Amino acid sequence: MTQQLPDLDPPFDPEALTHGTVDTNGVTLHYVEQGTGPLVVFCHGFPESWYSWRHQLPVVAAAGFRAVAMSMRGYGRSDAPQDIGAYSIMHLIGDVVGVVRALGEHQAVVVGHDWGAPVAWYSALTRPDVFRAVAALSVPFTPAVGGLPEGLTVNGLMRMNAGPERDYYRLYFQEPGVAEADLEADLERTVRGFLFSVSGDAVGGNDPGWDGHFPAGETMSQQFIVPEALPSWLTEADVQFYVEELRERGFRGGLNWYRNIDLLPGSLAPWVGSTINQPSLYMGGANDVIAGNTANALAGMQAALGDLRHFEMLDGAGHWLQQERPAEVNRALVDFLTNL
Repeated sequence: MTQQLPDLDPPFDPEALTHGTVDTNGVTLHYVEQGTGPLVVFCHGFPESWYSWRHQLPVVAAAGFRAVAMSMRGYGRSDAPQDIGAYSIMHLIGDVVGVVRALGEHQAVVVGHDWGAPVAWYSALTRPDVFRAVAALSVPFTPAVGGLPEGLTVNGLMRMNAGPERDYYRLYFQEPGVAEADLEADLERTVRGFLFSVSGDAVGGNDPGWDGHFPAGETMSQQFIVPEALPSWLTEADVQFYVEELRERGFRGGLNWYRNIDLLPGSLAPWVGSTINQPSLYMGGANDVIAGNTANALAGMQAALGDLRHFEMLDGAGHWLQQERPAEVNRALVDFLTNL
């Protein structure tokens, strides 16, 4: 087992990657790729980058696949429309479908983490003709529930759950300009704090990790735990890559994904009662509750998916699973892909 680890987490070689752009769905999207073979498309989350998949690209490529990591709309070198409405779940699904087509393919496996996980899940749900399998990290699948009763919204339900004494990070992100000013004031601190605070290194013992709530009146950046030394899975070069991408683009595009949450139930209403029957994989960190890894959510996902071939929660791991535990993620992912 130990002898396999170097192959499952080789040194990152940026020279092995090919960069490209595609024009689709009204935007220009940047991507990186490595390898040849059946297409595997990787979708990152907030506030990340294609770079989040740096450990997966060479391993998946070496296994005989064309590994393509997108810079999602609003991030990096991809377009970042100003209109909040340009970041609905249907825009995001359309981007992934468009990338598959623009790359000259008709089908792909879609892989997602954090916000990229719902994009991957719902891409597979809505376009089973395009996505022959789906793998997701850190955010479990939630079946479509349709529109909420009049007077109820997703944000309203989150506010009720938080109560008068607490705020919640997704609610904090709603007012345009507020979170941008907070998170962009000190990018170095934000990146270090964001990546560490919901990682497995920030908690210990039976502590499940931070669930995203914090005292009303405080800011998001006040919640960050900024380590004196970086954890073993994160280097200074990694931090600087994220900082420079955010310095160029800012947080607005990524935050706009959250500002479309209230539209999510209605957008997915046509798929109420249906599920994902393609082969699927799910992995999460046992110390990650920021994005819904509750016992009920995990049980509901397992009951709902038609062909869940791999389910695994990694002890001691936090939210940034493919960066914190690249060898374990790569082992499971390659096994899943090669056995499709």
